[in-house]
Formats: sequence, C-alpha cells, structure tokens
Amino acid sequence: MSLYQFLRRAATLFPNSVAAVDGQRSLTYHEIDQRVRHLASNLQLCGVAVGDRIAMLDVNSIEYLESYFAAAAIGAILCPLNFRLNPAELAAILADCQAHVLIANAQFAPIVEAAVDAGLQSGSKVSNIIWIGDPPAEHGWNGESQRYQQAVEQTGEVSLPGSITPDTVAQLYYTSGTTGRPKGVMLTHGNVALHAIGAVAELGLCESDRWGHIAPMFHLADAWATFAITMVGGCHVIVPKFQAEQTLAAIQQQRITITNLIPTMLNLMVKHPQVAEHSYSSLRCILSGGASIAPEVVRQIIVTFGCDYVQTYGMTETSPYLTLSLLKNHLKTLPTEDQLRFKSKTGRAFITVELKVVRNDGSQVSNNEQEVGEILVRGGTITPGYWNRSEETKAAFQDGWLKTGDLAVIDEEGYVTIVDRKKDIIITGGENVYSTEVENILYQHPAILEAAAFGIPDDVFGEAVAAAVVLRELQKTSAEEIIAFCRNYLSGYKIPRHIFFLPALPRTGTGKISKRTIREQLAATKLTTAD
Repeated sequence: MSLYQFLRRAATLFPNSVAAVDGQRSLTYHEIDQRVRHLASNLQLCGVAVGDRIAMLDVNSIEYLESYFAAAAIGAILCPLNFRLNPAELAAILADCQAHVLIANAQFAPIVEAAVDAGLQSGSKVSNIIWIGDPPAEHGWNGESQRYQQAVEQTGEVSLPGSITPDTVAQLYYTSGTTGRPKGVMLTHGNVALHAIGAVAELGLCESDRWGHIAPMFHLADAWATFAITMVGGCHVIVPKFQAEQTLAAIQQQRITITNLIPTMLNLMVKHPQVAEHSYSSLRCILSGGASIAPEVVRQIIVTFGCDYVQTYGMTETSPYLTLSLLKNHLKTLPTEDQLRFKSKTGRAFITVELKVVRNDGSQVSNNEQEVGEILVRGGTITPGYWNRSEETKAAFQDGWLKTGDLAVIDEEGYVTIVDRKKDIIITGGENVYSTEVENILYQHPAILEAAAFGIPDDVFGEAVAAAVVLRELQKTSAEEIIAFCRNYLSGYKIPRHIFFLPALPRTGTGKISKRTIREQLAATKLTTAD
C-alpha cells in the first residue's frame, strides 16, 4: 500500500472539495492530485527511483503537502529538514541520507548553498535543487536546478511502481543522537498509514474538519495530519510560521476546527493581549504535544478557546502518537476538576500501540501512580530502526519493545504521566536539545575545565538550555562570551541561555557528574547567572 493512495482516494471521492488553503492560494483535491502527479513525474526524470532520498527545506506550505505525496507515489524517501539548523548540521544530514534531490524554499538559498557545498565535500550526492520561489540571480550552486512551479505544471505521466509495500520506507526524520551525531528515523508506508487510520478513529476526524498546519510540517507533531486529514477529505489550512497573533486570527478567519500545537505556542496564545478579540467558535479540539504542559495552562486553553483539549505524547520513532489524554466515557461524568486532572496527564495508550511501564528488571510497575518506570511500546506504528545505524537500532529495542527512555507513573485507569527523562534531553520550544551536544562545544572553550548542560524551567519555552561550568585555574571569562562562543557552533535554540559558574561540579558515587544535584543546588541557593 502506498501513502499516495490516500490522495488518490480523496481526489476520487472529493474532487471539488478544497484540499488546501495557503494564504491567497486555494486548491481542490483534484488540482492537488494533478500537481502531485506532475511533480512525481518530474522527480523520476531527475533520476529518482524507489528508495532514493529527497530532502525538503521549507516553511509550512502547499508545496510541503504535495512533496510528501509525490515522494510516496514513486516510492522515494522524503527527508524533511529543520530550517532552524545551520549549514554544517544540514550538510551532515544530506551526506548521511545521500539525497539526490533537494526541494528548497528560495528564502533559504544562502543556507542551502552553504550546506550543499559543505555536504559535497563530505560525500553528499545532491545533484538537483528544485527551488520554491525565485532563487537569487547570483548564486553559487553549479548543479542542476529548476523552479518548483514549472515542475508541477509540466505535463508528464508518472510511472507508479508496483514494488511499494507496507515495509517500504516512506520518510526519514533526523534527530540528534546522544553524541550530537544526526540519526535518521525510518518510517514506512505501513507505519504512517496505520497511524493515520488510528488518528482518524481516535480523534473522529472527518470531511468537515479544517486542520491548522501551524506547528512545523518538518516535525511529526504536525506532519502526521498530512495523511490523516487527506484520508477523510478534510481541508489543510497552512500557516507558514507560528506567530501568536497571526495564529489567533487564522483560527477565526479560516474556521480551523482542530490542530496540534506545542505548549509554548499555546502559552503565548492564551496570554496574548489580543486573545479576546477573536472568535474561536469553529474549534472543536486543540491538541498539544512535544513537551510537558502545566495543568493551569490546560485550564486556560479550555476556558479561552471553549473547546475540548487533548494532551498527546509520542516520538519520531512512533509515527508519533503513543498516548492521548482522551477521557473514557465514565470519566466524563466526573466533576470538572477531576476531568481536568485526567486531561492534564500524558494519557492512555494510542489505539495502534501496546504500552507498558517497567522496572529495570523488565517487570511492570504497579498501577498506583507512585512507582516510576520506563515506558516501553510496540505496534505497527513503531519504526523499523535508524538509517544505517544497526547497532543503535538494536540498542533501542528490548525483546521487540521500543525503549522510549521516558520515565513515568501509571494509574489504575491506564493513564501514564511522564515524570522525567532517562536521557538528558532538554525540550525547549518543542525542539529536542541533547545535553551532550552542547557540552561537546563547551569543552572546546579554552577557559572551561568542566561543563554540564541541562534544562531549567522557562515561562516562554517550557525549558531553557542552561549550563554549569568550572573554569580552568587562572582563567576568566563571562557568560556573554561563552554564549557568543556557542553561537558559532550551535543552532539558535541549542545555545545556552543561562551560564552558572561553580567551583566544582557534584558527582555521583561512581564519579559521574550529577545534573540532578546541580539543579537541586541551584534551586536551594537561588543562584543566578554570573560573569
């Protein structure tokens, strides 16, 4: 089964229904399907075959929607790229996935050219760039290039391969490894299709829904809806980039019925000065995911938008949903405060997965909402593994169960609540930042002897990246200078916002740096950043 069949179904059943709205542009499912077929044919003319990789760098757009389906139609693997990455990070991904074609928005032309040049030096195979919009007249790219609009307008019959199966890899999403090395998560046609079907069933998605693509489409927090909404013939409302006021206006103007936002976005929206100036009567449900969310923010969301709220939890490796805080029928009869308590939990298992919380020995913890264990999952929406990372793939699974690395408690109703992360992941603004990656840069600073990176609470971003450092003897530096140093090597959201200078870093009994103790010490002394 090819994911492209979701679009073919919608074009057959709902040919004249509006498929996507992107600013002043509006296209029906018939029009989208025709453009996708032309794009797919063009990609084949570029030499793209089943299993080849196509990289994509863009803000939310109709072009993103079409590229997901065009790649699926010809059995190619789409590799969405985070536009917040710097050229060196993009180059590493292009080299690792060996993409032949890069579809890129012209607004990122300088970054694209720098990334491609660096990637070619490290083994990248990019030979063709398809530009969305008009690239600068003077640019340094010497390979083949064309404009996206020409690609979707050129007539040409796509040759749909018959070799696409549920096990065929459809997408490749890159996350940083614990060492900072980019790691590609493979998702198959079967993974993504089953997740879409599960989401339709769980969330009651239907033809009348208008999904707001507000969270980035390069991220699975939003990308899964590309297929689920298309499957039911709903409308994709595109918001290129999140800005609180524009998003609030878009909900009213475009009659958005459902969307998935990260908590930092929702926090900015409910606290925006103009929040009361818009109507949200079209909304039936708001989902949040990508980071933890405070119950008080959940309360504000429900009151402000007057719709249902569902907390979600998942991973790139799981397509993504693992849990939803949807209430069981008998829980809907509880008092409002008790319902809110359940809605604020991480949630119960998504329909496509089995989930358990286990102790170190693999036995399941008690369902008493007290005993902490690691979440393990399995099911048809779980990744087959990491791109060219057989050892890391093997290490991620335990007897067929994916080890999430997230620590949680579980209640008698089967609802889990994440209490901590097994790995030192910092989630800031919905983006994962691995502490080791930050520390590797800090250790390159000539004045720093030891360093530990970790997350601290932040009212805007959920968590902020912070670092505790010990300076070398007789060395001096400032927080501002360290932050400026990091800016040369890290993407903006990975740069520490707070630097704490300590005489020594606390250690565990085995000699390891104890980040938990650092946080406790900072909280106890109310230590602030220092120069």
